[in-house]
Order: sequence, then structure tokens, then C-alpha cells
Amino acid sequence: MKKKALSLFLVAAMAASMAGCGSKDTNTAATDNGTADSAASTEAGSASSDEEAWSGTLTVWSPQEDQDSGWLKEQCDAFNEAHPNWDITFEYGVCAEGDAKTTISTDVESAADVYMLANDNIPDLVSANALSELGGTYLDQVKSTNSDTIVTSVTYKDSVYAFPFTSNTWFMYYDKSVFTDDDIKSFDTMLSKGKVSFPLSNSWYIQAFYAGNGCTLFGDGTDEAAGIDFGGDKAAAVTNYLVDLVANPNFINDQDGAGIAGLRDGSVNAIFSGSWDAASVKEALGDNYGVAALPTFTVDGNECQMKSFAGSKAIGVNPNCENPQVAMSLAAYLSGEEAQQAHYDERNILPSNTNITLADDPIATATADVLDHCSIMQPIVSAMGNYWSPAENMGKNLIAGDVTHDNAAEKTEDMNTAMNTDVAADAEEATE
Repeated sequence: MKKKALSLFLVAAMAASMAGCGSKDTNTAATDNGTADSAASTEAGSASSDEEAWSGTLTVWSPQEDQDSGWLKEQCDAFNEAHPNWDITFEYGVCAEGDAKTTISTDVESAADVYMLANDNIPDLVSANALSELGGTYLDQVKSTNSDTIVTSVTYKDSVYAFPFTSNTWFMYYDKSVFTDDDIKSFDTMLSKGKVSFPLSNSWYIQAFYAGNGCTLFGDGTDEAAGIDFGGDKAAAVTNYLVDLVANPNFINDQDGAGIAGLRDGSVNAIFSGSWDAASVKEALGDNYGVAALPTFTVDGNECQMKSFAGSKAIGVNPNCENPQVAMSLAAYLSGEEAQQAHYDERNILPSNTNITLADDPIATATADVLDHCSIMQPIVSAMGNYWSPAENMGKNLIAGDVTHDNAAEKTEDMNTAMNTDVAADAEEATE
């Protein structure tokens, strides 16, 4: 079992300059305390003169790709070299960002000291006492080097809990030989000119249509008591639109790799995905490789903007770690500007750091456009867990033909009811 105890020196150092892995009151005191001024001039994660000599092991978990590419080891070795007073042995483990809440929560005290996570994992990890709140210079680093959208993505109940390193959203890839620059502005125009594949049975994507016509999730995404509003005429109109979409011979549901496979053999001309598919799409389309934000679609004569979920991937610290000062410093380093640049150079992971400019990268341009104009914040409230299955079921039932114009309104209300079944109870529990 990992030890939580620290020497008095480390406790004092953290209270004065690090303000991580502590309680909210401790963090507040640290940021208000004048002794934090000297640390404020030092970049978070870099060496400081007040580092007491320490020798020990840090366990770091990341996706397999970060280890296969060598990125994680390179950064950890550089961190070790940058901190001569610390002699750190690193132990690495594999955990995909989206699996963090499940894997870490299974045995929090034996889990990684530092790990990567998808931002929607934050409520469960906080509830499991598996994620440290950020404060002091660490909080300053997050706020000063990320957009408001990205900062919000790692904020839960008014506290920031992780260091973001990349955005997490999706956009559109298309075949330039089939669609013009004007064509890609409208989803309906694209469907009239070529084969379009969209993952309608995937709940991370289907909301783009409902949100585009005014449906909401927890108000602005943070009001758990507001619940999910995927009902009424505005939602039923979207369901009716999707009934027609499924019946369109130029529409293909993207599941089990159908979209990219279609790009390769020419049976698909556009797909909706994220940066993770860039290499495969480039290979499939060659010189006709096109990337853009999201198009509009027309519901009952009204033009609506398709809206994806906007989130982030981030690095968190386990509050049960043996040395919170070292662990927090490493997490800050792995999410720092140099590490993010290396992440992009080696794995094409788009940096969230606003100091890094990628004007010539079409994916970076499309992602920025989506975040600014074509997305809603993916809520990180506990009751968001009630959204996924009903949304997925709606998509699957549409594809199966079980949703028709005759029952669209009824099926839409059933979906909305299912999404809100436990919302009131979860909201009440969240305030206790």
C-alpha cells in the first residue's frame, strides 16, 4: 500500500508553492500565501531550489501508443534529468485514457501515481478519491496555457482536477474530388452528391443533430439539476430528419470501420471522426485528402449547425501517491509546452497549449474551428452517465428501421425519459 505521509519539509514546500494533492482549504491558503511568490516565477514542473533530495519510484500509466513511440519514456527521462535532487525510478503501465475511471477505481491505492484520462472520467475519479485537485502554480499553468473551453473541460464543481494536453472532439474528412468547398458547408448538399458515412449508432456522435436544433444537456453542461432536454417538438423534428437520413441511399452508418474501408475502395466519400484516423484517411484519399469542421443540416426548413462534443485528454495525479510533490511536478511536465510539442511531432497528438501554433496543419485548423463554432462542452456531471445508452439505442433503432415518422415523437419522448430517469437522484446525491 502506498504511503500518504510526507516529511514536514515536503508538506511546507507543497503548501507554499505546489498546492497540489491537498484539500481545497490548503490549496486556497497556498495561492493566497505570499510565500508562493518565488514559486510563481518558476514554470510548473521544472526544477526549483526548494526540492528536498528524494529517491523513489513513480508509477505512470498511459496508452500503449505513448510507450511504443518512446514518447513517455523520453519525457520521464528528461524530467528526471531536470531534477537532480530527485532520483526517480519509473514504472510504466498501460491504460487507455477512456478506461481510467474503471481501471484506476478498481484499486485506487495501488493504481498509478500519474496517469492519463479522458475528461469525462473526472467525476468518477474524484468520487473514488483517485484524482488530486490542482492549485497554486499548477492551476496557473492550466489556466494560462489553455483556452477557456479546455479549462472548463477539466473543471468539476468549480475545481480543476487535471492537466489537459490535447482536445478531444471530431470533425469531417472528405474526398476533394467529389465535394467542393461550397458542398462541404451543407450535410444535405453532400448527401445529394456523394456517399456520406456517419456513426449514427454511436452516442458520442448522434447528439450532434439534436444539439444542433436546440436540445441541451444539463443547461450549459454544468447544471446537473437541469437534466437533459432531448424532448418536445425540437427533438422530435430531429428524429424525423434522421428517419429520412437513414432512408437516403447515399447515407452509410459508420460502424466496424465501414467509413475508412469505404474511403479506400471509393464507396464512401466523407466520414466523421477525429485526429486518430488521420493517417488512415490520408492513405485512403491521397491527393484528394480533405479536412473540415462540421456542416449544417436543415430541419423543417431551418438551417442548423451540427455540433460535436468538445472535451479533452489530460494527466492526473493519484492523491494516494507516496510523494505528491514529485508526482504533481511530473504531471505538469508531461503536459507542458515542450512535452506537448514532442507529443505532436512523434504521434500527431494536437497540443492544447495555446503557445503552440500549427497554422499549416489542416486537422489543427478544423479542430480549432469545431471548438470555437461547432461544438458543445461534453458535460462532466455524474448524471451524464444516463445519456449514453438511450442515445445509442435511438441510433441503433433508427438504423434498424424501428423508428418511423409514425412513432418518431413517441420514440423521442421515450429516449428523453430514459435519459432523465436517474438525473434527479444523481443531482441530489451530487449536492450532498
